[in-house]
Amino acid sequence: MKIEILGTGCAKCKTLEEVAKQAVAKIGGFHSVTKVDDIQKIMDYGVMNTPGLVVDGVVKSTGKVLSVDEIINILQN
Repeated sequence: MKIEILGTGCAKCKTLEEVAKQAVAKIGGFHSVTKVDDIQKIMDYGVMNTPGLVVDGVVKSTGKVLSVDEIINILQN
């Protein structure tokens, strides 16, 4: 599973990246968490509010920091 965190480096973006890594560690498996800070790539997803969470190319959340449990729920559904 490919998980992308969209954001330009703000505190919320960094927090979401850390929370996503914690969620992946908790559920196990082979999942990559990458940070996307290129404005054009973020806009290509249609995201106007960061941070954004993208799972396998599908935008799952924008504009807020999710909890570990919320991310696990997204990843498992």
